[in-house]
Amino acid sequence: MRGRRKASAGPLPQRDGIDAVRVRLPEDPGGAWSTVGEYLVARFGGAIGAERVAAMLDAGRFVGAGGVPVRGGEPYAAGLTLWFHRDFAAEEPVPFPVGIVYRDAHLVVADKPHFLATTPRGRHITQTAVARLRRELGVPSLQPAHRLDRLTAGLVLFVVRPEERGAYQTLFRDRLVRKEYEAVAPYDPELALPRTVRSRIVKERGVLAAREEPGEPNSESRVELVAARGGLGRYRLVPATGRTHQLRVHMNALGVPIRHDPLYPVVAPEGAGEDWDRPLQLLARRLEFTDPVSGEPRRFVSGLRLSAWPEG
Repeated sequence: MRGRRKASAGPLPQRDGIDAVRVRLPEDPGGAWSTVGEYLVARFGGAIGAERVAAMLDAGRFVGAGGVPVRGGEPYAAGLTLWFHRDFAAEEPVPFPVGIVYRDAHLVVADKPHFLATTPRGRHITQTAVARLRRELGVPSLQPAHRLDRLTAGLVLFVVRPEERGAYQTLFRDRLVRKEYEAVAPYDPELALPRTVRSRIVKERGVLAAREEPGEPNSESRVELVAARGGLGRYRLVPATGRTHQLRVHMNALGVPIRHDPLYPVVAPEGAGEDWDRPLQLLARRLEFTDPVSGEPRRFVSGLRLSAWPEG
């Protein structure tokens, strides 16, 4: 059941940290729908069934301005705006907390754990960092300024005030944020480091793993070896670009795939479930930028550690 996920200024409060879906009835020059209910069945019946749409209407799940329920028999009116909450499938809770590195009236900098998606997508809706933080902090307006891969842990910047979100997103879009990652991967004494890796990365919708192709590079990562012991290396990774799975692809291309990576070099079978004891050994360690609202220099450091490289 699809709908706009943009934060809604409508009459329904969030449910489990998720905004209500906003639906605006389109123009109907051909007169296809005589009632609001007919349109909603046409719009959503293919996904959840006409009977389910009818049941939601009967239960007052669709509301108009002021929170007044729409029952479906009302005459169709182009431009009418409705809101409703989707039904969420049961999700396995991610058994790790979302840490708070910094918080003020403008920003929340979180330490996202492994396995937790940043924003709702696919089968991960309520078990996401933004939904959990909205509930735990009581800040329904909270929105991420960027995204961190679900299997990667570490720093994510969230914006408290919706009117300021664009300014922080622009920092990431224009590459004005210095991001530093840490990874644990095999140690290869023959691999000359540090080095800068540039390649063309392609990620197709519906395909789990990205791939490198010949052509103009669209990704760049700096790879440095920090330490080596027991056949493993601790690496500092500094991406200049932000392609999907970029660091994982580049480390795999160097012959040192990140430890416990379920996609590189081999895609693990689907449906195996999460192995909480084998998280991807990749951590977003630092974020540095000039705050676009205050003008102050900002530097944040994750408090998390990679389990394959214990301190001490």
